[in-house]
Amino acid sequence: MRRIEITTGTGTYVFDQADVVAMTMQGVTTYQITGEPRFEEAAPAVPDEDVQLVMEQTKASEEKVRETLAETRGDIAEAILRLSRP
Repeated sequence: MRRIEITTGTGTYVFDQADVVAMTMQGVTTYQITGEPRFEEAAPAVPDEDVQLVMEQTKASEEKVRETLAETRGDIAEAILRLSRP
C-alpha cells in the first residue's frame, strides 16, 4: 500500500492507501491507481491588495484577514462581513 497525491490546479487528490500498477506498451508507461481518493481543495492565492482593503475596512490583523480570505475563497465582501461581526 502506498500514499499517492495528485495535485491539480483546483486541489489535490489524496489516496491514503493505494495500489499502483505500471504498464509499458510501445515505449509509453501508463500508471493505474486503485484506491479511494479524498479531495483537498487548493487555497486560492490572496492578492496583497485584497488583504490591505479588508484590513482597512475591518481593522483586523493581516494574519486574520489572510485566513478569512482563504476560508471565503477570496470573496472580499464575505471576508469583511465575517470580520465585522462581533
